[in-house]
Amino acid sequence: MAGDKAFLQFIQVKKTYDHRTLVVKDFNLEVAKGEFITLLGPSGSGKTTCLMMLAGFEDVTSGEILINGRQVTSIPPYERNIGMVFQQYALFPHMTIRENLAYPLKIRKQPRQAINAKVNEYLALVELQDFANRYPGQLSGGQRQRVALARALIFAPDIVLMDEPLGALDKKLREQMQFEIKRLHEQLGFTVIYVTHDQTEALTMSDRIAVFNQGIVQQCAPPHVLYERPANLFVADFIGESNKLSGRIEAVDDQEVSVRLSDGALVRARKANCTQVGQPTTVSVRPEKLTFTDRLGNAGNQVRARFLTSHYVGEYIRYHFATADGTELVVKNMNDSSAPRLEPQQEISLAWLPQDSQALDRPEAPTPS
Repeated sequence: MAGDKAFLQFIQVKKTYDHRTLVVKDFNLEVAKGEFITLLGPSGSGKTTCLMMLAGFEDVTSGEILINGRQVTSIPPYERNIGMVFQQYALFPHMTIRENLAYPLKIRKQPRQAINAKVNEYLALVELQDFANRYPGQLSGGQRQRVALARALIFAPDIVLMDEPLGALDKKLREQMQFEIKRLHEQLGFTVIYVTHDQTEALTMSDRIAVFNQGIVQQCAPPHVLYERPANLFVADFIGESNKLSGRIEAVDDQEVSVRLSDGALVRARKANCTQVGQPTTVSVRPEKLTFTDRLGNAGNQVRARFLTSHYVGEYIRYHFATADGTELVVKNMNDSSAPRLEPQQEISLAWLPQDSQALDRPEAPTPS
């Protein structure tokens, strides 16, 4: 399990390619040894650039990167003791699986006997003992990714970097490899910096997630905190799905705010980054937290809405509604005996508990670089 001391540090790291526009803006992050950190964000948000700067494949415009207290920004990639796993595997096609695993140890001039023992150990670790003498082209995508993972780990790197490593796999294989990576991480305790744009993958695998947008980390927190307590509307929208109700703050107390919605309803929500009386705000509530009034009685907030349509999604049903001002709302309800039958345009009350929603301001526009 990760310790408390910072093993990897990004300190005010910036990156520009054209000396005008910053693609990474004041990136600060501390990672404990053994931690699994995911950099999550849309394409072009800066997450892969941060990974490449840590690997040494991109220069740092300004700031510092430290590994175990050692400044590495001026050290070449091959001296940083970092393992990498890529989406396209990057295996040597002319080498057998055994030779691919042996290669990092050979270039580090380890004894032949030690190399053979270590290769056998890691073939067993990823359950590919019977494939040792095959070539990468003779393996499935999942098997090749396991070889790539074993090769990145076999020389005991300080940090393992993974850049969209499961992007080329189908859904079932992705889920299998998520389990495989987490199993190896828990068994061996290596430090991981993982890049993805897949929210479910990040939530499933990470100790903490840094959510990027336009070169800025919007929030860095454990998965349950990001999902239950997003720092702003970008995080609420990017991590999962969120219903958004516009309004204005009417009152504030220690834990909650009262919000007058645009349709006139008065609701309560947890305080987040929007706490001033009179301030415009958006109340964010997850679809699975929104339910039908008779489930909560008088305990929750209520809004009137018209039923539009529903979609069957297997284990649950998605109900789509619209409020009087046209705001669209989605309710996720388990596909069981509690699933109601509604007529199109039927008006009902929807409800949620105040602690299951937050009053959020929109993220500030990025400062021009």
